[in-house]
Amino acid sequence: MPDNKILIVEDDETLQSALKYNLTKEGYMVLTASDGLQALDITRREKPDLLILDLMLPKIDGLEVCRILRKEMIVPILMLTARADEIDKIIGLEVGADDYMTKPFSMRELTARVRAMLRRTHMIQESAEQEGSGIQANVRSGNLAIDPARHLVTVEGRLVNLNPKEFDLLFFLVRNKSQVFNRDTLLAKVWDYDYAGDTRTVDVHMRWLREKIEINPEMPAHLITVRGVGYKFEE
Repeated sequence: MPDNKILIVEDDETLQSALKYNLTKEGYMVLTASDGLQALDITRREKPDLLILDLMLPKIDGLEVCRILRKEMIVPILMLTARADEIDKIIGLEVGADDYMTKPFSMRELTARVRAMLRRTHMIQESAEQEGSGIQANVRSGNLAIDPARHLVTVEGRLVNLNPKEFDLLFFLVRNKSQVFNRDTLLAKVWDYDYAGDTRTVDVHMRWLREKIEINPEMPAHLITVRGVGYKFEE
């Protein structure tokens, strides 16, 4: 996907250089930052298509950068962590990261994930453009309305702020309402690659979605768990 702009936020100069070299070789326009403050400044100014964000950064750590950016804009975020602790991964996802990778990792896997994340973003945009030229651009289901062209979701007219992967997951389930999908299928359909992590990623995103669109997240009316199988959307 030529001309996609990627910001690498990494304070390890060796790793930053390696990431920049490999992503540039793939045809991406690559920007770099070495601390959290630089990351915020460059992201606001340059509006990159994707962030590769290290967890441990000087000045402001990656979690806080993620929290701040999620309040300001929609941009896919791939978080990097040097710690394999489950809590780091889950917290990273809960503050708004779309995916995570634990160091050390292969450059082949990283570039595959970057391609997949950008491909999903482009697919949503293209789908919205095609639908926008037809009879109905928005998708409605009960009190929920999804505007794919602008990546907007409203519940009873109230705007809901979703990160890109939350949007993709909700959009997929709504378009396939009443169908039950297991976690592995959702990873393949929504994350769009052979996911190397565990399926709790789906559970984290589902829990966060429920908190944002359900009246009572503890007793969801729309995002339903089918015990022993997976999830489905009901009006």
